[in-house]
Amino acid sequence: METEQRLRYYGWRVALAANLGVMVGFSLYAYTFSIFMKPLAEQFGWNREAIAQGFAISALTAAVCSPLAGRWLDRHGPRRLLVACIALFGGDFLLLGLLQSGIWQFYLTCFMIGAVGNVIQMGYTHAISTWFSDYRGTALGLVLAGEGIGLMVFPVLAQTLVAHIGWRAAYGILGSLILLIGMPPALLYARARHTDETESHSSGRPGSTWQQGLRSYSFWIIVAVLFLDSISINGAMTHQVPLLTDRGIAAGSAASTVSVLGGASLSGRLSTGWLLDRFPGPWVAFVLLMLASAGIFLLARASSFPQASVAAALLGLGAGGTSSITPYLLTRYFGLRPFSTLYGLTWTFYAIAGGAGPVLLGYAFDRSGSYTSTLTLLSFASALAAALMLLLPRYHISKHGETLHASHRSS
Repeated sequence: METEQRLRYYGWRVALAANLGVMVGFSLYAYTFSIFMKPLAEQFGWNREAIAQGFAISALTAAVCSPLAGRWLDRHGPRRLLVACIALFGGDFLLLGLLQSGIWQFYLTCFMIGAVGNVIQMGYTHAISTWFSDYRGTALGLVLAGEGIGLMVFPVLAQTLVAHIGWRAAYGILGSLILLIGMPPALLYARARHTDETESHSSGRPGSTWQQGLRSYSFWIIVAVLFLDSISINGAMTHQVPLLTDRGIAAGSAASTVSVLGGASLSGRLSTGWLLDRFPGPWVAFVLLMLASAGIFLLARASSFPQASVAAALLGLGAGGTSSITPYLLTRYFGLRPFSTLYGLTWTFYAIAGGAGPVLLGYAFDRSGSYTSTLTLLSFASALAAALMLLLPRYHISKHGETLHASHRSS
């Protein structure tokens, strides 16, 4: 069999397919949401808090569905679930282009997006973790780099489409791209590797079942970090474009800062994967979360395109890197057998916080007319998340990439 370091290794084909799938996954919805906020408000008279509640509905639905999807993935593998979710996710975007004045239609579509969108990333992360051990960090970084590529491309594309052909056609084109880009790779390569070697990596160690994982101190530290990270980063990114246009920055330039965030996010994902294969994951996470904290703090005070670009770059580096760290740490501390179930549970907390962050900022803006004080508090929350990462125990990896030992304390 080909080994992981060779480009002919089949796992790299799965990683490339996963990169494309993640690029048009839930992150596309999250990163373009703010582009459509003002057009929807102007079309239907909805305020920003009401529109942000649609994102909160998506996040809360993902919170409920992610653990169920994780159990399915651990038992049945990713292929059938991925194909179905990509088809439904693209269809939901087409439905957004048909919205009428009743906001319940918007909320219902957001509910359906939350039910299926996040499963795309979960399914591909599950598949990749079974194909790689020595290069697991690098492979996860490559897969999740799809988010960074999408973040560079889709916000600018969405803003251009909205400006020239309207928000309805923009939603329709994005939905079509989801189906055209995401479906063929899923049909061809969305499969996990099932071998005796894979099973050996997930057995015989503490935390080899999801119930043991829930009793570990390490798991709940990861959850706490994700909660603080999500409420901070998702809140900042969702309101980034309206915040900047409120301060006199042109809509096109504001959308360009989202692409800057995407480019930095891409760099963060790729470099983090390389770092995770060489340095302790909690240390890598500490640095990245501090960068995100600095980015949010600067965004709260940005009043020009250069300032906003620096803030977006820092935020992107932090956000991009931390997305790769969570699945990597879960496989190192708890093995592959319960991985998707535990990953789905962490997404529950991440999604709840991700829905709360945009609503919190929308509430603050609607009542004070400013984002500054709330964003400053969120920057401190991200710094606290960085400090919590240093409480995680060390894990030890053999020269073959297998986790030999990880210390756990009961919660």
